Parts: sequence; structure tokens; C-alpha cells
Amino acid sequence: MNRRLARLRAAQALYQMDLTGSEAESAIESVLDDNEEQSEFFKELIHGTTELQADLDEKISANLKGWTIARMGHVDRAIIRMAMYEMLKVEDIPVNVTFNEAIELAKAFGGEESGRFVNGVLSKSIETLDLDRKE
Repeated sequence: MNRRLARLRAAQALYQMDLTGSEAESAIESVLDDNEEQSEFFKELIHGTTELQADLDEKISANLKGWTIARMGHVDRAIIRMAMYEMLKVEDIPVNVTFNEAIELAKAFGGEESGRFVNGVLSKSIETLDLDRKE
């Protein structure tokens, strides 16, 4: 499983967990295709994002204008949480790579509006948290 596919599957699992309240293992099982192996990166994205969700939500909330975490769409919320986790904790991936991948995922799942929304939230987060230092 390459990183792009890992992000896609992780976003699907995080979305399912957020929407239905299901456990990580159940969500993981439901998003993987037959014979598809979990990569370490995939597992890190899901478990890291869920373990740090409260901290991530606090950081995201500080960068929302006229929105709350609860008001965000489930897809956007899952993608933004996962991207924030990756930007903050995965040191071998440049911030701009994570940023671009998150926008592409949002466009694929939610359309242009989601892409713009994710772009805005992550851009502000990169600026306020000084995350561009990782590049």
C-alpha cells in the first residue's frame, strides 16, 4: 500500500468512525479491499489521528472562521484531522506534500467546495502553527 492509497483508506476509515462511532479495527476492516495489506503508515494515520483527536480538534478550531468542528462535514473533518496529524507528527513527509494530498482527497470525496474549505483551514493552520518549517 503506497502512501496515497494509505491516506485514501485512512480518510475512509476515519470518516466511518466519526459518522457511526465504530471502533478503529471495524472501520479498517470495512475499507480495505480483499487481500489489501495494511501499511505501517496507514495504521499510524488512523491510530495517531484518533489518539490525538482532542488536541487536533483544538488546533483546528483555532483556525476556523465562522465554523465549528461540529458544523464541518464528516468528510472534511476526517481529512483535516488526518492531515493535521500528519503535518504535526510524521517528520519524513514535507508539509506541502501532506497539504496537497489532503486537498486532492477533499476534492475527490467532496468536490471543489470541500477542496477550497480544506485548503483554507490547512493554510491557516500551517501559518499559525509554523508548520512550514518542516519543508
